[in-house]
Amino acid sequence: MKTVCVTGASGFIASWIVKFLLQRGYTVKASVRDLNDTKKTAHLLALDGARERLHLFKANLLEEGSFDAAIDGCEGVFHTASPFYHAVQDPQAELIDPALKGTLNVLGSCAKTSSVKKVVLTSSIAAVAYNGKPRTPDVVVDETWWSHPDFCREMKMWYVLSKTLAEEAAWKFVKEKGIDMVAINPAMVVGPLLQPTLNTSAAAILNLIKGAETFQNSTFGWVDVRDVANAHILAFENPSANGRYCLVESVKHYSEIVKLLRELYPGLKLPGKCADDEPFVPVYHVSKEKAKSLGLEFTPLEQSIKDTVESLKEKNFFNPSATL
Repeated sequence: MKTVCVTGASGFIASWIVKFLLQRGYTVKASVRDLNDTKKTAHLLALDGARERLHLFKANLLEEGSFDAAIDGCEGVFHTASPFYHAVQDPQAELIDPALKGTLNVLGSCAKTSSVKKVVLTSSIAAVAYNGKPRTPDVVVDETWWSHPDFCREMKMWYVLSKTLAEEAAWKFVKEKGIDMVAINPAMVVGPLLQPTLNTSAAAILNLIKGAETFQNSTFGWVDVRDVANAHILAFENPSANGRYCLVESVKHYSEIVKLLRELYPGLKLPGKCADDEPFVPVYHVSKEKAKSLGLEFTPLEQSIKDTVESLKEKNFFNPSATL
């Protein structure tokens, strides 16, 4: 079977990509920042097939050439590494540089490696839906939409800006170098965790079930991590895959996520009111047509939310009896 590279392999989405690739018989060269950090490596090394076909490499997004060894000899590269968190002191250093420079460093290594046939970039719906255009129930967002950097700066949406600039730069680079690339643009990703650390989207669910008084007045698209990982591999394996793929099972306001949780876990103490008195941010639609053309079937959101909670319990982030 083929040899492929996964960058940022210890992350939430990347860990599932590695798991599914190993299941399919691929040899995986996986990059992590610190080979000695067992929190980043132990769960990967424990995967079925890892002993025979998983090779770990140290690489740093901000270091040019540091991905050369991991990418050498690979037919495909899954570039998932990019920071995602909300509380930032220095957006340029913490989010924008790693996303933008990191993407160009990885693509630079791909351009030097004749074996690379295709790159699959983990982008985000963040690079699609934030341009100041209204998003209301009659609006359908699709792959032709792009977030607008000026709007992101004005609204201080630094993560959104980081993903937008990184994807824009990636398309420009691969066009110049003649590299075949596909971008995967998932919304808020939930589902079971393979890694032992808490990721940002799972933390959003954890906050709701750990006795938060209020829920935020926000509306997001939601999608299962297993579907996102699967989409990356389908995009690599399908020769006709091209351009961008928005991945959203459904768009829900936080109040609806709370309602889902209440139906699943009636005993939990869940937030009873919104964090502000403003009208709820409206829901909108995201087209599933292109994603379905890959052969992707979406996991129902209710199942994803349930699996997230069960995983948070299993990993001891949450003890239900402590909040009852």
